[in-house]
Amino acid sequence: MSASFSPVQLGPATLRNPIIKAATSEGRSPHGLVTDDLIAFHRTFADGGVGMTTVAYCCVAPEGASAPGQIVMSSQALPGLRRLTDAVHGAGAAISAQLGHAGVVAPKALTGVTALSPSRFVNPTSWAYCRAITRDEIASVIDQFGAATQVAIDAGFDAVELHFGHLYLPSSFLSPLINRRTDEYGGSIDNRSRLAREIAGRVRAVAGGQIAVIAKLDMDDGLPGSIWIDEALRTAQLLDTDGTLDALELTQGSSVFKPMYLFRGDVPVREFARVMPTALRPAIRLAGKRVMGNYPYRDLYMLEAARQFVPVMRNTKLILLGGITQRDHIETARREGFDFVAMGRALLREPDLVNKMIADPASRSRCNHNNKCMVTVFGRTHCVLDPDQRYGPPTKIEERSAQPAPR
Repeated sequence: MSASFSPVQLGPATLRNPIIKAATSEGRSPHGLVTDDLIAFHRTFADGGVGMTTVAYCCVAPEGASAPGQIVMSSQALPGLRRLTDAVHGAGAAISAQLGHAGVVAPKALTGVTALSPSRFVNPTSWAYCRAITRDEIASVIDQFGAATQVAIDAGFDAVELHFGHLYLPSSFLSPLINRRTDEYGGSIDNRSRLAREIAGRVRAVAGGQIAVIAKLDMDDGLPGSIWIDEALRTAQLLDTDGTLDALELTQGSSVFKPMYLFRGDVPVREFARVMPTALRPAIRLAGKRVMGNYPYRDLYMLEAARQFVPVMRNTKLILLGGITQRDHIETARREGFDFVAMGRALLREPDLVNKMIADPASRSRCNHNNKCMVTVFGRTHCVLDPDQRYGPPTKIEERSAQPAPR
């Protein structure tokens, strides 16, 4: 077997190969608890050959939710989470929980409280006011990440992924566009990196070598005056020097404005308009591409930026994300110095793609980057080109009787 599919170490966990199913909002926990549907979703990727699958967006606190139905890491969720990890382990894969606090992306209509931000801020997508977080609340958020990590350990996860990207709360501290604080959490990039470092430090202390610790970090978010690669390299360097992470997953884009900078490819404006309130649909059809951004897809589209981080890391392994659709891409990533790759849409299209690539080096994903899967997060995340995911398995047609039908 190619070295690209050989077992690899991630902190205390051994993965059967370096392919990680990236976090993609699932929409399969309508009451914020694990369901059989969610278990089947992740079991499919485990059966399909991934080294590890990632449970997307587990909130460290109710006020940190970004969408309805997200799992809050709590004792109430623990029994279901244990069933989920057992199912994935039973298929031979590892499993990670993505831990996050949405910050400026948390809608008040959902959480019941005003969203938190490093400084006063108005979300340009929702026009929602976000208030500045206090120092006591910063300490509370750090505690919440630690407590969520303990839930992950008790539930049998192999890793936690700290969401430091896409302008969620820790990421917004890294952005000079949003973070205008004058205390030790604002100003220089070293100060703006403080919250991410303190969260990672607390999580590492709780993890205590029992599970791996990953962080997902924005290289740049595509917004003028916000996060760019020069300062992201410094944040990565500080985290690496701290020695609090086993791996760093590099990403791009934001959940505040122009989200297509993360996804690339077709912009599903018409589909988004259909799921929005009637009054908003004309505006979405008219200005959707401008608000969401329009960036062409190309294979390995994050590699050019991500390779800048390879010489910076001394203690931390790197995970490459973005446009990985075939075996050659995995081998390129490994040659470039990345220890793991993360795949999202390609695995939504074909959950067994890894097994296919192992069996046939010429295999590549059938995903055509239409990005209509983005809209399915308002229901159950799935590939719209897969009838079994979109409509369910076909109903068995009973054999017709040989006798003529009565007249």
